[in-house]
Amino acid sequence: MYGIEYLRQKLARKARRVRVRYQYYEMKQVQKKVSPLIPPEMRSLTFSLGWCAKAVDTLSDRIVFDGFDHDAARLGEIYRLNNADVLHGSAVLSALISSCSFLYIDKREDGYPSIESIDGGNATGIIDTTTALLTEGYAVLERDENGRPTLEAYFLPGRTEYYRDGHSIPDEVWEHPAPYPLLVPVIFRPDAHRPFGHSRISRACMDIVQSALRTLLRTEVAAEFYSVPQKYIVGLAARVDENGEARADFDKQRATLSTFLFFTKDEDGDSPSLGQFQTGSMAPFLEQMRMLASLFAAETSLTLDDLGFTTENPSSEEAIKASHENLRLTARRAQQTLGTGFLNAGYLAACIRDSYSYERKAFADVEPMWLPIFEPDAAALGVLGDAILKLGQASEGFMGARNIRRLTGLRSDAEA
Repeated sequence: MYGIEYLRQKLARKARRVRVRYQYYEMKQVQKKVSPLIPPEMRSLTFSLGWCAKAVDTLSDRIVFDGFDHDAARLGEIYRLNNADVLHGSAVLSALISSCSFLYIDKREDGYPSIESIDGGNATGIIDTTTALLTEGYAVLERDENGRPTLEAYFLPGRTEYYRDGHSIPDEVWEHPAPYPLLVPVIFRPDAHRPFGHSRISRACMDIVQSALRTLLRTEVAAEFYSVPQKYIVGLAARVDENGEARADFDKQRATLSTFLFFTKDEDGDSPSLGQFQTGSMAPFLEQMRMLASLFAAETSLTLDDLGFTTENPSSEEAIKASHENLRLTARRAQQTLGTGFLNAGYLAACIRDSYSYERKAFADVEPMWLPIFEPDAAALGVLGDAILKLGQASEGFMGARNIRRLTGLRSDAEA
């Protein structure tokens, strides 16, 4: 066992990365310093850009949990009694932002298990990569207004210890029958090197957003010169001031506010000539923003239409699928790993509900189900209907209500 002090230090090291990604998601990121060529009066300008939020939400909105198949243990009932629609959506969204969220299992006053989602900046643990369960875990359940932990929990197999203001609470140690800690990771894109996964907001995404913010600032500076172009006068009559210096007889404020200007000839009888400097074009900034949007879209499997750069007429459902093929593959992979977390949490909650220490292999046949990543439109439903009819004729009973729901997202009256 590593102990709670080790896990506290581990969370302190990881929490900063999670906070940075939440700042980008909430569009509160710190804007890096810009070139000294920017006028000092405009360096304090700040901008918000929602590309990171768009990358997360576009994927999160397409990953919709739909319960369990072969659910003899009634795990779906546990989630339904714990506000499943909000719980699953919150866990998925937090996992995409921080690479891993956690489901914290507790017991209500009536003895029924309660499940709560905790983001990756408030929980951590030691993971068993074989089962994707923790061997021990730690979570901050409450913080004060300064962000300091006031209520913590240390999770062990069969035991949960609570700490108030850094000190253990002997009367609030919970002995339970679950064979694993009641803190379950829900992970997005884990691998052998990073078992707690990868964030949807990658370093490349953050760098591209910073470049786009600098481009927006340069655009604002250029817009000032574009809206008020600089002008000049050549050959204006001069006068000598009290210091003997020659100064042009010209009042800048009067020239700016007046609708009519009158100039006299100089002592040589020449008239002054007026001119205007050529203003810079805004087109290069728009092209740079489009280039950055293309880089961001490639990084996150989005399209330029998703980022606000319209490229063509509204597409059909099949065209949308084709343009988002990489997004579909990312969502499909995410369903596999996120579903494991939901299944593990349901398994441990069933141990609490039944007051029995089940083995993990007893739930091997339970399968998480998801709604279609792309909901079919009317035209696609017609094509799917023909395919379902032909498959049913080729193999009677093959296309049951469960498989049809996976393809179309529609629930039959018999299921309802």
